[in-house]
Amino acid sequence: MADSNPACPDPASTAHAASPPASLPLPIAELEAQITELAGHLNAANHRWLVLIAEFDRREGWADGSTRSCAHWLSWKCGVDLGAAREKVRVARALDALPKISAAMAGGELSNRVSCQPL
Repeated sequence: MADSNPACPDPASTAHAASPPASLPLPIAELEAQITELAGHLNAANHRWLVLIAEFDRREGWADGSTRSCAHWLSWKCGVDLGAAREKVRVARALDALPKISAAMAGGELSNRVSCQPL
């Protein structure tokens, strides 16, 4: 059964939108360039998401009297595994204290996975 949530469109219905025509394959160098460029955009978007999560948590937007934490809210509302949601909130909270890492993430130069690695 398809998810009826408009915020989460069916991947099958949107997959063709960004795909090049099958008769005109892109050169490998162009594929590589597009993949790495898109990775940077995803990293920057993920940073923005984390910034929003941090603000939502600071303002206790999740505290409705029954939701236990921001991580629980994130798991419930965004479908993120609870363990992963806890990690997202932890990283989101840490961004203010890590301006260089935050700036690199915002610029798409650093992914959330790399920024979470122990030093």
